[in-house]
Amino acid sequence: MLIYLRVSRVTNSKYVETTFGVFLLKELFSEAFTKESGEKISTKEIKITLEEIINSEDKTNPYIDELLCELLEKNGYSIARRTVSKYRESLSIPTARLRKKIL
Repeated sequence: MLIYLRVSRVTNSKYVETTFGVFLLKELFSEAFTKESGEKISTKEIKITLEEIINSEDKTNPYIDELLCELLEKNGYSIARRTVSKYRESLSIPTARLRKKIL
């Protein structure tokens, strides 16, 4: 089961000024994912795992989003295929068809 913790709409379009610069308040928070065990992890951790899986794939036969979903599930991240696609796109990783290398 997937549960997202959302930052209130109050933080939308709000900025904070720090000694390091001005930041959008919403950027200081990240989404969370709750594993079946109840452990909460950041979606950033899932994206890192997704990137590692894609970097280690066979470039002549890259993984499609459905297979990436299954591989992430083996790592304990039960997420939908469309979520995998959203995370892949946010990492600027193209689809399997465009990642394929022809020898």
